This record gives sequence, structure tokens and C-alpha cells, in this order.
Amino acid sequence: MPFIVAMLLLAMLLSIALPNSAYAVEAGALGVGNDSSGEAVSTPLPDSFGRDTPRHTVQGFISALGENDYLLASNYLNLSKSDNPTTVVRQFKQALDAGGRFQPDLQISNSPEGNLTDQLPPSQENVGVINIGERSVPLLLERVVSKQNEQYWQFSSDTLTSVPEVIEDTEPTLVSRYTVDSLDGKKVFGYQLADLVAALTMIVTSFVLTYIAVWLLYHLLRIVYPYLRGTPLPLPNKVILPLSVVIMALILSEVMVYAGVSVTLREPVNRFTDIASWLALTWLLLRVVDAIFTRAVNLSYKKNYTERVSILGLLRKVVKALLLIFAVIVIFGNLGFDLTTGIAALGVGGLALALGAQKTIENLVGSVVVVADSPVRIGDYCKFGTYEGTVIDIGIRSSRVRTLTRTIVTVPNGDFSSMQIENFTSRDMFRFFHQLYLKRTADIDVVFKMVKDLDEFLNEHYLTNQEWNQVNILELRQDCYVIQLQAYINANDVMEFYDKQNVVFVDVLNQVAKYKVEHALPTQQLIVNQAELEHHMENNTTETEEGGLDSNSDTNNNETNVGIDNGDGVDITKNVGTTKDEEDNSNAANAPSQHNPSLATVSRSGALKALKHKSRMLRKSKFKHTKRKIGFSIWNQP
Repeated sequence: MPFIVAMLLLAMLLSIALPNSAYAVEAGALGVGNDSSGEAVSTPLPDSFGRDTPRHTVQGFISALGENDYLLASNYLNLSKSDNPTTVVRQFKQALDAGGRFQPDLQISNSPEGNLTDQLPPSQENVGVINIGERSVPLLLERVVSKQNEQYWQFSSDTLTSVPEVIEDTEPTLVSRYTVDSLDGKKVFGYQLADLVAALTMIVTSFVLTYIAVWLLYHLLRIVYPYLRGTPLPLPNKVILPLSVVIMALILSEVMVYAGVSVTLREPVNRFTDIASWLALTWLLLRVVDAIFTRAVNLSYKKNYTERVSILGLLRKVVKALLLIFAVIVIFGNLGFDLTTGIAALGVGGLALALGAQKTIENLVGSVVVVADSPVRIGDYCKFGTYEGTVIDIGIRSSRVRTLTRTIVTVPNGDFSSMQIENFTSRDMFRFFHQLYLKRTADIDVVFKMVKDLDEFLNEHYLTNQEWNQVNILELRQDCYVIQLQAYINANDVMEFYDKQNVVFVDVLNQVAKYKVEHALPTQQLIVNQAELEHHMENNTTETEEGGLDSNSDTNNNETNVGIDNGDGVDITKNVGTTKDEEDNSNAANAPSQHNPSLATVSRSGALKALKHKSRMLRKSKFKHTKRKIGFSIWNQP
């Protein structure tokens, strides 16, 4: 609604503003009748008053009347030299105010030659009629050729001659009779304030009354229709407002003519009401299209013609797009824009647009392919590429799929039509395919009998069909027999299949439980030799003690540690300068550890810690010179 109201207000402003600015001319260009001066030129020049086409002549004349420039308005009348331009223009305006009706702008020809199919002479054009009482005068334009060989359109002399006879029977209009004296003579935007107030009052009043009448008629049909057809009224209540605007636009022009609103204001208002009626008509048709296609979709689902749903969805979007394009063309035409050149340029610009929008056109063609070929339809569960989900919409440019994580993936139809699509909804039955693993300790005869019985059981089960039911020994492994079970189950969807599959699972397991077999489960066995383990731990303990003693040995003034690296990572340490008593004490201290069995329980982690400590000590050591008392001294290096 806010958008529609904004569009209506914009159209009204443009319809009032454009005519006043489109035909403004310089004062020096004024002339009367067919008189013209100047030398003839070889090439025709455009008419300075904009009288090249019948539509421009009518619009220019009304614009001049709105500015109260009767001298300018007289240039649009085919006057003789004896006529008084001001008097003729004033009489003509009086007749138009009393009962003049111009045709809509789009019905008046906008070509210099005029309408050649109206059964009139090529030099004449009918643009309306004046109806006052029982008298009727056609509004004719005639094509005039000046002395300079210029051709333009003017109101014919025959029409102007009949005007004085018609206005003799005119009476004061409703607007002039009921106008407040304080409003007489005042102008707003170049229009009489009395006419503006009268037009606004009639617009509001006619819209309110029309809306009430349409609202009552709709609810009456809503009550009566179910009794006549047995079904609810298919039209939604959203059609009330646009239908009211269309009816109001049709009757408003006649109401303003009857009230005697000036032609200078009536024509812009008529243009505005034409635009409003086209907008409302487009709005109404969009609602009707929605109602028609919604009903068609419901019938397709009811009759199980689901393949039609995607086609109907695409057709709905195409029809709506065409309606909107047509409405835009008509509205801009009512605003005074010449769309002939623009529409002709579409042929040239269409090629450039097609070259620049190849991907868009590819998607449009892809949408037609997806709908025509119907690999998937709306509501189908499918898998394509790396995605899978339910198709919720097939549009003009792209399709939308809702995944299992409830996200929506948008896929261009050009890519979607070229993918390998796996449609899960189209399958007619579901496959039951599973395997049993039995231990090899089971008797082979028992296993063979169980396989035959299970094959017969699946074949006769009430949930399976006769498509392919089979139970067989698939593989002989080192640890188990692999029994394969295969069958097909009838189901409408995957949820129903899962429920039926649970029943088949339980029945199969109950059948297997009748035989002396065990299910093979994944196991692992670890065998440890205690004697080898103890011997391995003793070796580790001995290495740990030797490493600990070596790492904890200190170099003092009475002894020297000689470290020799053989290049293979073997560390040979010699004690130099020790006495015999010290060696005996050392051997005595080490003897218990060699014969104590409790030391064999030293953990391997302790050995690893000792090795790490030794390595750290060696890294921290520096070149160090020792004093020699007995023996010799060397440089120790790590």
C-alpha cells in the first residue's frame, strides 16, 4: 500500500507539471492562424508550437489555456483573418468546460500523419466531442500547410464555427454556482482554487462511495457464492481496493464534466486517474492471477498431478512479469513520454543486452529446461553435486533447495539443469539391504539351513514385495561368515520406510535367535610371556644403574674421568687415580645391587629419566683442565 500510494502521488504531480513545461514557447514565436513570414527553407523545420502531431496539438492548447495565454492558445486554432482570437478562444474554452471530452492521450495519434484508419480524410483527426444538452460537436483537427511548406495540426474551422451555437444553451456549472466568493479568482499552481477544491472533493467522495459499494458487493458474493457453487469464493478480499480504484477512475471523468470543472484542470486529473486506473488494474490482475494459479496448484495436488506444480509456478512468474512491463509502458505513455523510439531501440539494445547478460539468459533457458524436462518438482527430495535436500521453489533465474540442516541453497537454473540430479522422491519402492556377521565357530550346516530359512522368510514377509528377495552367504572371512539380506519394501515416503524397516529388522533377528550361532563382534587379544617380560625388565634395570653411576661421577683432585667417544655414540669412561681401597669399597657397595632381586623392579621410566639426565649433564659440560697428582691430565670435552 505505501508503494502504491507513493506511485499515485508521483504520477499526479508529473501529470500536472509536465504539460505546463512541455510546451512553453518564446513570446517572439507567437502568430495567428495560417499567417507566417520568412523565407522558405529547403528542409522542413519542427513547428515552434509543438503542433507536429495531433496529441501535441491538444496538449499544447490545454497548456496554453491553463496559463490564461489566449494569444498563445489561438495558434492551435485554424482561424480566419476576420476572427478575433481572444473571443474565439474564450468561447471554445467555455464550451469545453461545459461538456468537452477529449480522448485519452494514448488514443490520440502521436505521428505526424495522424491516424489513417479512422475513416476520416487523411488531413483530419477526431480527438473528442462536445456534448451540451442535445447538441453534439465533434472535436476535429485538420492538417494545415503553411507558405513555408510547414505542416502542422490545428483545431478545424468547422468545429470552431459550431461552438457559438452550442454555448447558447449552456447554463452555469455546479462549480460556478456553489463556489464561495472568497475562492473566486484565486489560483494555486496556475489553476483556479475553486476548481482544485471541487476536483479534490469529487475524487475523495467518489473513492469512498465506490469502496463502500465494492466492499458490500464482495461480501454479498462471499455469502451467496457457496450456496450456488458449493465452494468458497475463490477471490481474496485483497481485490476490493484495486477494483474500487478502477471503477472510481472510470466514473470520475464524467462526474467532473457534469460538475463543470475547468478543462485545464480536468485533463491533468484525467491523466492522473488513467495512471491510477492502470496501476490499480495491474494490481487487480496480479491478485486474480495469484488466485487462479493457487487454485490450479491445489487441484494439481488433489488430482496427484504434481508434475504440473513447477510449470504453474514458472508460468505465474512469467505472466506477472509481462503484466508489470505492460503497465510501465502504458503509464509512461500517459505521462507524455514517447515510447515508440524506446521500444524500437530495444531491438538494437537487446543484442547488446544479450551479449552482456549471457549468464542471465542461460539461467532463463535453464529454468525452461528444468520445468519442461522435470527432473525434479517442488517438494521432491533430491541430491545434486555435494548437496541434497527438498526443492522448495523453481524460479525464473534460480531454484532453491532446503537442506537437512534447514539452510537454503540457491542454485542458478543454468547450472541446475546441467547437473546429475538424483531424485529420491520418484522411487517407487525402497531397498532393504543389510548384512549379518556370524562367528566361524558356528556349524556350517546350521548356517546354511539358517540362510535358506531366512530367504524363505523374507520372501513371504507381509512388508516385502516380489521384486527381489534374497539371502545368501556373501563372504567367508577369517573371523566370521558374512550373510547378505536384500529385499524391497513398498512405502510412500522415507518415514514410512523406516517404520517398516524396523519391523523387518526385529523379525529377522528373532529368526536368527532360533539357531545356534553367535554374532561376530570386533575383538582384540593380547598374549604376554611372563619369563620374557622379567628378563627384558632386568636388562633395562642394569643399563639404568650403569648410566646413573656414570652420570653422577664427579671429577676431583684425586681422580680423573676419561671420556672417550668412539664416534658411534658409545661412551667409555675410565676411572684414573683411584686406590685399591676405594675400588674395594665401590665393589662392596655395588655387590648388593647385583644380587638384590628387588632392583629388578625398577621402572623403565626411571631408566629413561637417568638417560635424559646424563645427556643434559654432557650438554652443560665445558672444557675443563684437571690437576694431575697421580697419572696424567687431559682436556675433557663433551
